[in-house]
Amino acid sequence: METLPMRPLLLATVMMILSDVAAAQTPIPLWPTGQVPLARGQAETDVPTLTAFPSDNGATNAPAMVILPGGGYGGLAQHEGRDYALFLNREGIRCFVLRYRLGSAGYRHPAMLFDAARAVRWVRGHASELKVDPARIGIMGSSAGGHLASTLLTHHDAGSPDATDPVDRVSSRPDLGILCYPVVTMGEFTHAGSKRNLLGENPSPELVEDLSNEKRVNASTPPTFLWSLRDDGAVPIENSIQFALACRRDKVAFELHLYEGKQHGIGLGSKPPAFADPHPWALDLLAWLKARGFRN
Repeated sequence: METLPMRPLLLATVMMILSDVAAAQTPIPLWPTGQVPLARGQAETDVPTLTAFPSDNGATNAPAMVILPGGGYGGLAQHEGRDYALFLNREGIRCFVLRYRLGSAGYRHPAMLFDAARAVRWVRGHASELKVDPARIGIMGSSAGGHLASTLLTHHDAGSPDATDPVDRVSSRPDLGILCYPVVTMGEFTHAGSKRNLLGENPSPELVEDLSNEKRVNASTPPTFLWSLRDDGAVPIENSIQFALACRRDKVAFELHLYEGKQHGIGLGSKPPAFADPHPWALDLLAWLKARGFRN
């Protein structure tokens, strides 16, 4: 796959991040200043960024994960971003946590989808500098971040060959998806706050249909790992089940796990750096990633 030349300042930033884990806290803007589509301003909440968390195993062609924290499209939960990245780093996976635009800052669809698609394109386009395998780039999201991840899993494109910006020439299709207690539908089993923040107060029936991602699964949807807690009171398990059934219908590889419990937003159930006794989903995920060739 094609990788893209980097501007000198951006290249220097990326190389610093790759050589120093502490520098991974430096966010990288996804678009040059003044070129963010649908931007409402230039404040921090208007500028989508990636924060890189490099694995330290020295691999030059490592798998990568773009991580979308949850928060109801109104905030971003650090334990569903940074913590996931640090956990996956231990498995040799380079991680990139996306700060996407939010309904709480006045944004609505498709701004969030633009950000997620750009994040995958950006990592793939700069795979060589990032020491990433461009054919092993996944996307991972929790709760509303899971909705955004499932949106890209079902609304990706091959890129625009004639685009002025070379990043836009690269495919936005993830090579796999991980959906953690995700919002998937905008229909009967949706999370009302996420729907309102994403689509506004009175979205059209057509928009609700298009963003009910269980209805958008097809043969080009990437392999997907899904999990939920059985009695989750915020995001019903039907979100995961309906997406999994759609994958089964269209012969898309998937793995679905439903665990006992009811606390929404548990993340790993364990904290860095030790990650002592993580929730069983994390170990099931590692086995699945190994089977998919995303870890040794």
